[in-house]
Amino acid sequence: MQTLEKPLERPLEEPLVIAGRTFQSRLMTGTGKYHTFDQMRQSIATSGSQIVTVAVRRVQTHAPGHEGLAEALDWSKLWMLPNTAGCQAAEEAIRVARLGREMAKLLGQEDNNFVKLEVIPDAKYLLPDPIGTLEAAETLIQEGFAVLPYINADPLLAKRLEEAGCVTVMPLGSPIGSGQGLKNAANIQIIIENARVPVVVDAGIGVPSEAAQAMEMGADALLINTAIAQAQNPIAMAHAMKLATEAGRFAYQAGRIPIKVYASASSPTTGTLQ
Repeated sequence: MQTLEKPLERPLEEPLVIAGRTFQSRLMTGTGKYHTFDQMRQSIATSGSQIVTVAVRRVQTHAPGHEGLAEALDWSKLWMLPNTAGCQAAEEAIRVARLGREMAKLLGQEDNNFVKLEVIPDAKYLLPDPIGTLEAAETLIQEGFAVLPYINADPLLAKRLEEAGCVTVMPLGSPIGSGQGLKNAANIQIIIENARVPVVVDAGIGVPSEAAQAMEMGADALLINTAIAQAQNPIAMAHAMKLATEAGRFAYQAGRIPIKVYASASSPTTGTLQ
């Protein structure tokens, strides 16, 4: 009786490592823009995400829709990624990052020094300030933070931030919440090819095909919030994004076929019946 060969180990089982911490999921999610906390909890659970970002400033100020948000999730099972959303200058982002670290400690994550760094003075397009981001990153790194900076898809800035000690770089695919997809694909590809830290594509992804595309390019992870939270069925979209992230990772590790100008027959042309 013929025995089947042992199947290859799943490439996706290779974990994502950020600042020495290991995560099985390569899809990060957020907590904003959901209609209800229950919908948020179900969507995050369905996505399989282990890293969930929380806007520190909005939680601290009890902004509408954020009252009790920090307590709405089980932080013994999820890793909090405090973010400095709403900060317009480096000094403000540094102050909010410190508050985020204390918030994580109060919720039981004593060793959590992660921060998603956002410095965004532009209210219309919500594009990050490269100079302010670098300034804030350098200070926070000196204070022992594991900095995950949200940036424009600028390969030179990404390299500067990596050299400064950032634990990831997080280039935007297109403006936050726009659903425009990967408008900066060429620059993101350059960042991926040159980075020695994980590259997390953040912002702009609208549908699962775009999530898969980013992972097929070689991104290490994705952060997706609006596309899930604002979908007609967020829970179903969370599941779709999970599958797309996994499929894109599998495809990247499998290696795509070369693109050719002309057709190439699937069936062999030798040894055929005449």
